[in-house]
Amino acid sequence: MKTIRLGTRPSALALWQANWTREALEKIGVDVEIVKITTSGDVNRTEAIANIGAQGVFTKEIQRALLNDEIDVAAHSLKDLPVEKIPGLRLSAVPEREDSRDVFVSNKYASIDELPEGAVLGTSSMRRKSMALRYASKKFPDAKRPSWDVRDIRGNVETRLRKLDEGEFDAIILASAGLKRLELADRITSYLPSPDFLPAVGQGALGLETREDDAETIEALEKLIEPGAFLSVLAERALLAELQGGCLVPIGARGTLHKMDGGFEVLTLEAQILSFDGAQSFETTSMQVFDPSKFAEPLPFETQKSLAELLGKGAAQALLDQGATELVEEIRRVRDERNEKLRKKSAESR
Repeated sequence: MKTIRLGTRPSALALWQANWTREALEKIGVDVEIVKITTSGDVNRTEAIANIGAQGVFTKEIQRALLNDEIDVAAHSLKDLPVEKIPGLRLSAVPEREDSRDVFVSNKYASIDELPEGAVLGTSSMRRKSMALRYASKKFPDAKRPSWDVRDIRGNVETRLRKLDEGEFDAIILASAGLKRLELADRITSYLPSPDFLPAVGQGALGLETREDDAETIEALEKLIEPGAFLSVLAERALLAELQGGCLVPIGARGTLHKMDGGFEVLTLEAQILSFDGAQSFETTSMQVFDPSKFAEPLPFETQKSLAELLGKGAAQALLDQGATELVEEIRRVRDERNEKLRKKSAESR
C-alpha cells in the first residue's frame, strides 16, 4: 500500500481531523503523510464569510491539489464542502460523526433564554443569525426592532473565545463538535434548543474526498466509514443541493439513522429554511425506512446512499410545497447579487 498524502487546512481544528484520520488509517496498516494547504478562508480572517466568496473558501485550494495529484485525500469539515460535484472527485468516506448541535457560550448568561434585549451576540453564520433573530422575535414579540445585536465574528475557535472573554460580545454561538475536538467542552454554557436551532448541513462530520480513479485509496478509506453518519450527511447535502443553497443560505438540517426493533433502520431528516431576517421559516421532517424483510439479501450500501439522497431531495420539495419557493428565489437573488459584487471587486483589484 502506498503512503497516502492527506491534505488539510492548517487550523487547529482541521489538524485535529487530519491527525485523527492518520491515526485511524495507521491502525489498519496504512502510512500517511499530512500536507498542510492554506485556503482563502484561512488567509482572510477578518471579513465576514459572505464578503470573501460564497463557495469553497475553505476547500477549493485543497480540491485543486487533489485534482493535480499533489495529495491523495482531502480532509474536510463537511459543513464547509460545497455540494456541487467536481468532475473527477468523490466523497469516499464519512467516519463517525461528532455532536452536530450548536451551543451557546457566554460568561454572563446561562442560556440563550437569559439573553436580554440589546445584548451583543456573535456568529459567523448566516444560518445562526437568522435562527437567532427568529428566536428573539418569539421571545420579545412586542419589540419594534431586532431584540439582539447579532454581529459577525471571524477567526478560529480560540480567537472567537478570546473576543468573548475580552468583552466584545455578551455571548457567541459555536459548533459543539469543534469545542469538543479541541478539548474546550468546558466552555459550553448550554446547548441551543431544537428544533429552533438546527445545525448546518454536514456539521460535526468529517468528509474524506478522493479522486474517482484512485481505487487503492478508496478501498483503504472505506474501512473508516460509519454508515449512519454517511447516510445522514448525504441526505442533508442532497437537500441543500436541491434548494441550490450554500453556506451563506439560512438552511438547517439534521439527519439521524435509528435502528429499530425487527432489524430495520429509519433515516430521519429534519430541515428548515429561513429568510435572512428570520421573519419567515418553513420546516419539515421526512423519513426513509430500510427494511431488510423486503429484500432477498442485504441492501447494498450504494443503494442505501441513493435512497438517502432521494430523501434529501424529497425534503427539499416538501419545503417548496409548503410555500418556500418565493423565499428560496429571494435568497438566491441576494446571493447572486452578492457574488456579482464580489466578482467585480476582485476584477477591480487585479
